[in-house]
Amino acid sequence: MLAELSRREKEANIKPDPDIDVFMKAVATEGQEASVITDYILKILGLDVCADTMVGNEMLRGISGGQRKRVTTGEMLVGPARALFMDEISTGLDSSTTFQIVNSLRQTVHILNGTAVISLLQPAPETYDLFDDIILLSDGVIVYQGPREHVVSFFESMGFRCPERKGVADFLQEVTSRKDQMQYWVRKDQPYRFITANEFAEAFQSFHVGMKLGDELGTPFDKTKSHPAALTTQKYGVGKWELLKACIAREFLLMKRNSFVYIFKCMQLTVMALITMTLFFRTEMHKDSVQGGRIYMGALFFGMTMIMFNGMSELSMTISKLPVFYKQRDLLFFPSWAYALPSWILKIPITFLEVSIWVFITYYVIGFDPNAERFFRQYLILVLTNQMASGLFRSIAAIGRNMIVANTFGSFALLVLFALGGFVLSREDIKGWWIWGYWISPMMYGQNALMANEFLGHQWNRVLPGSNVSLGVEVLNSRSFFPDSYWYWIGVGGLIGFVILFNFVFTVALTYLAPFEKNKAVISDEPESDDQVNGVGVGGSIQLTNQESSSSHVNRSEIQDDIQRSTSSMSFSMSDATVGANGKGKKGMVLPFEPHSITFDDIVYSVDMPQEMKEQGVPEDRLVLLKGVSGAFRPGVLTALMGVSGAGKTTLMDVLAGRKTGGYIDGNITVSGFPKKQETFARVSGYCEQNDIHSPHVTVYESLLYSAWLRLSSEVDAQTRKMFIEEVMELVELKPLRHALVGIPGVNGLSTEQRKRLTIAVELVANPSIIFMDEPTSGLDARAAAIVMRTVRNTVDTGRTV
Repeated sequence: MLAELSRREKEANIKPDPDIDVFMKAVATEGQEASVITDYILKILGLDVCADTMVGNEMLRGISGGQRKRVTTGEMLVGPARALFMDEISTGLDSSTTFQIVNSLRQTVHILNGTAVISLLQPAPETYDLFDDIILLSDGVIVYQGPREHVVSFFESMGFRCPERKGVADFLQEVTSRKDQMQYWVRKDQPYRFITANEFAEAFQSFHVGMKLGDELGTPFDKTKSHPAALTTQKYGVGKWELLKACIAREFLLMKRNSFVYIFKCMQLTVMALITMTLFFRTEMHKDSVQGGRIYMGALFFGMTMIMFNGMSELSMTISKLPVFYKQRDLLFFPSWAYALPSWILKIPITFLEVSIWVFITYYVIGFDPNAERFFRQYLILVLTNQMASGLFRSIAAIGRNMIVANTFGSFALLVLFALGGFVLSREDIKGWWIWGYWISPMMYGQNALMANEFLGHQWNRVLPGSNVSLGVEVLNSRSFFPDSYWYWIGVGGLIGFVILFNFVFTVALTYLAPFEKNKAVISDEPESDDQVNGVGVGGSIQLTNQESSSSHVNRSEIQDDIQRSTSSMSFSMSDATVGANGKGKKGMVLPFEPHSITFDDIVYSVDMPQEMKEQGVPEDRLVLLKGVSGAFRPGVLTALMGVSGAGKTTLMDVLAGRKTGGYIDGNITVSGFPKKQETFARVSGYCEQNDIHSPHVTVYESLLYSAWLRLSSEVDAQTRKMFIEEVMELVELKPLRHALVGIPGVNGLSTEQRKRLTIAVELVANPSIIFMDEPTSGLDARAAAIVMRTVRNTVDTGRTV
């Protein structure tokens, strides 16, 4: 394409801008590992500061949550895609970074004539103003679709006005919601009634934007305007050889990064080989009877088992890489075979190394046949066995797709292989209807080859008195192994066949199977009271009065009745929050707690410098993440810890809460004036993590009951504990979800916002004085965030430090 472009430019005598010319040429070169585009996208996304840092996971320290979100966006942007579908790309990012990303996307779309559909949570007004068109969805129907400028006037024509200082994005979310719609009604001369999404959608058809859209869709597209070369006809970006090269390079990099596993496996084999050769020592083992021969058989069988089990780590390693593989396969990064081949081929040299360790250490010490040819023959069989086992575990992992399923089926497959392999049960002992299992067991071929190789050798050639065959053949017959030398080559052929078969199954499973978890939408099942729908109970909220905390039995039942009557806690107004703050209506005070302040002075937190950065010439030994931070958090005061993504917010919280296990911490932390002792600090503190971790198979109430049971002191009796849990559920508005199963995130059960509230509640039932919350509103829209923040405010009003 570039050649054609330069030819036409010369013909028309056009001299291109040199900068643009260089950029075009740099972008168009195929198969480059790192190109101009990669560096450009890193800059736009603000990832150039952590370009050489590992992404990391729960077990491996890496980049921050916001940076990881930007990597997801960048992965799509570096490709040649012109139609971008982006789902909640701003989750966990600060507003300035979101603005920067959306702004750069807008420039790209305008200049390159691309298409982008983006869904955002809580977009700032500046970010919202960057969009050209808005599609508003509610209850599965499109309420509005058209230019951003006309969306407010459409709702005004329906009788709803956006207040002056309200963000339009928040207004659009709330105006279709049953709970929030009434506050925007402006036609005071007409009674308000709830207008459903379907009514809005019908009205939109007769609105001028809707009519124009209908006309546009009514005229068929003019085919003459599109060039046949405009649409790509290739399934993948580069040729097959380039795809394979890229996948090999990546697999090799991952093996280098994961080298500990391979070093550990070699060490494990070395230790086991040393133990084996002391157990089967040649001076203790005799070659003059069938009984002695059977002990040698045991040594051969054990060696084969060890080599086979060494491939077991492939199972968990393959499963851990599957989620990324499925994402990239479905986005047509590469075909499945290009991923499957490198993970087989690159493991072959490691197989040779592992088998060398075993055979070289054990062969002569155990006293196998000293012939060099038989030595290398045994080596070949064990290499093929290791490859067969790796292929088997990889294919089980790709078919299982889940650690539990794969382990269950994997261990079952191994049991069958062992039982029917010809050593545990000899061929004569296997019943006729099971004999097919013997013939399809890969271990049978390996064992027959090993046994034939050893017992048809020179040192087993003698004939015992009263027998007409050699001792080696007698030993083989005693366990029904085949006493023919050609069985060695049958074994080799069988194992090679199984290696190819299992790797083929692995590739086919990767090609056609999809991940187990299918994402399902989660619909909130909070009941709506009639009061709320008609807009009566706005501002009503649960108030547990001071009398209540003095546990007088007379008031208890009256107060319970009051609570039952005013359960419109979903709509909560600021006046109630201030009442709570002034101490009139303190909430959740059944159990007394000691208010604590926490102060920290000159906190410095550093970690060892990552190897990648050292290689780039950074001289320091430590990377400082917190540089002399001081401050104090007080009871009854809600402190916000703010900063851009990657500023060190989670790091500071982790250091203060004592959750950092690695790195170096300097400075001092005091709790109410006393030095912090980590052993007892957990009794007065709670920590709500960024990612909500809950058991999926219990209900909301059971989660809280279990947490309280384990963490409240033994002086609290069962009745009080249950009362306290009820109060906490009231406080975080979880009463309607009491019997709902927690479920798996994104699959079933609670929504993200309900999960966040459960995370807060699980910590609150431990009755802590100090609570740390790490991004409690990440991944929530404005309405859900308001509910969670109301929960947080209620918590602070009880006098706790948050």
